[in-house]
Amino acid sequence: MHRMVVPTFSLRHLGDHCLSLDFGDSILAETGLICLAAAEKIRHACLPGVTDVVPSYTSVAVHYHAEPLTGLPNFQTLSEGLAALMQGGLAPATHTQRTIDIPVCYGGEHGPDLSDVAKITGLTEQQVIEMHCAPGSMVFMLGFAPGHPYIGIHDPLFALPRRDVPRTVVPAGSVAIANRQSTIYPTRLPGGWHILGATPLKLFDLARSQPTLLLPGDQIRFIPISSEEFDQLAAQQKRGSP
Repeated sequence: MHRMVVPTFSLRHLGDHCLSLDFGDSILAETGLICLAAAEKIRHACLPGVTDVVPSYTSVAVHYHAEPLTGLPNFQTLSEGLAALMQGGLAPATHTQRTIDIPVCYGGEHGPDLSDVAKITGLTEQQVIEMHCAPGSMVFMLGFAPGHPYIGIHDPLFALPRRDVPRTVVPAGSVAIANRQSTIYPTRLPGGWHILGATPLKLFDLARSQPTLLLPGDQIRFIPISSEEFDQLAAQQKRGSP
């Protein structure tokens, strides 16, 4: 049996059809797991009027229809319901046990910022790769674009601000860092993070039963591969092979 935990939280408006359950103000794995557990409990409760539940680093956004004449909740009634759920305690999120291997070809054409990151951090390129592949990375949330993960938390040496000049186009599969976090671009997108490499895996594919490869709570293992291995895996992905 898992021990139930009653989290410390606060509630606030996010517009007139959404409220936020806040569990902290720092990006920590423990806080991220609380957000995932809270989101899971809220979904299972099927509260009237709730249309979406979105966990993030430190909070959970609860979207709802606010139409009192139809019996749907307003901020006060929904707040009371959510507070009661949280005070009943949270069990660990049930979907936090997956470990996903992400093969990454670092540097070269796939990682144009690897050498700059090495210079900024005072590391060699190989040391940057080794630190990026260190265990302990977790998907905190998906956002910005379908299947776009925010992964953390890396060594303080990776507390790099975003690039001064963002790129207007970042290739799909690019693996990039900023502010002690990683992201993987699921499609061609603009972006200002530092690109270390690329994965041949498809992060988002509507042909799959679960379109997003990664989910909040997934543990991530970045695994270095050669450019030859990248091409082979990319060809397999294109053919739809496992």
